[in-house]
Amino acid sequence: MAKATSSAYFSEQLLAEQSNFSLVLGGPLFQLLRRAHLTDDAEGLLWRRIIVISLLAWLPLCLITLLSGSWYQGATIPFLYDLEVHVRFLLAIPIMIAAELLVHRRMRKVVQQFLQRQLIPNEAMQQFETALHSAFELRNSIKAELILIALVYSAGIFLWRNVMVLDTNTWYAHQGAEGLSLTLAGYWYAGVSLPIFQFLVARWYYRLWIWARFLWQVSRIKLQLLPSHSDRLGGLAFLSGTFHAFAPLAFAHGTMLAAMLANRIFYQGAVLTDFKIEIVLMIIWVQLLILAPLLVFRPQLAQAKRDALREYGLLVMQHNREFDQKWFRSGKPKESPLGNPDMSSLVDLGASFDVVQAMNTVPIKKDAILFLAIATVAPLIPLALTMMPLEELVRKLLGLVF
Repeated sequence: MAKATSSAYFSEQLLAEQSNFSLVLGGPLFQLLRRAHLTDDAEGLLWRRIIVISLLAWLPLCLITLLSGSWYQGATIPFLYDLEVHVRFLLAIPIMIAAELLVHRRMRKVVQQFLQRQLIPNEAMQQFETALHSAFELRNSIKAELILIALVYSAGIFLWRNVMVLDTNTWYAHQGAEGLSLTLAGYWYAGVSLPIFQFLVARWYYRLWIWARFLWQVSRIKLQLLPSHSDRLGGLAFLSGTFHAFAPLAFAHGTMLAAMLANRIFYQGAVLTDFKIEIVLMIIWVQLLILAPLLVFRPQLAQAKRDALREYGLLVMQHNREFDQKWFRSGKPKESPLGNPDMSSLVDLGASFDVVQAMNTVPIKKDAILFLAIATVAPLIPLALTMMPLEELVRKLLGLVF
């Protein structure tokens, strides 16, 4: 009795800790934003945070190019017409910041489900608590964010200068005989604006890695799955819906890709079909980031289904044999079959076995894959206008839907 009371208390303590679980409420930057009154303990002050961070990246570039004369002329690609920079700082950054609030609110409830549905056995509570605390420590790590900053100012800047820079004169750089020469605005772009953007992207990747690691640690626990659960995932269907929380990240990735392709289409003579591989790779990358971590539960789900099919199969066999013996092999039964509990139990047991047979072993649904693919590709739709008139594009889209 004492052991049961202790386990119940331990579960209550863990539930209290899970109510504070968040992938975003922690880390040095979060503490800095709190001191600057740009956030609170519930990810509030969202619009203030979006405006300040976005303008810190974009507004100085606008002012410098206005003063230097490269705002709307003076370069092959002046600042005003650089779609990539505007979309990155005025659309992608706000989406990534807004996604923090959505993830914070939804993922806390998701993690609580492990205990509320009694999926964690009493003897594994300590293991579950360890996974929980490990996620907290990684989220709050000063070292991790310093590494991300170092990566941004090393690998991030290197990739930008050698891969992303357009081979033409722009508001941020001029191509000369001696190579790339940054303008004054280009120095702010490379030293402040671009690192802000890259850090936000890298920090989201780090958070997704924390989430994937947490799920992997939980998957090492022998969960108390219920194969006859009507969700057909042994009680884990709540995990299959987590893609909704991360959907803004898929859209943000689509906007980043669309902005990069737009500059190449408008200023380098490329066409949208030249980038089919890049588009497909982006869709796959987003799917892997958001959905692949859920696959760690497949072995347990598959084992639970195999065990349940064997156990329920044996139970159904025993029940149906007794039913057959009573109603068909022992002469005419005395009871009426109408409303007889034997008939009801036969139907109920058969329905339970059907649920077990239909149990999925992969906690990823087709609608999740389709939804994330659409969210990723949606920002690319306006670029289709570079290949066909709007009227024809609408007609083709309606043809696909209807």
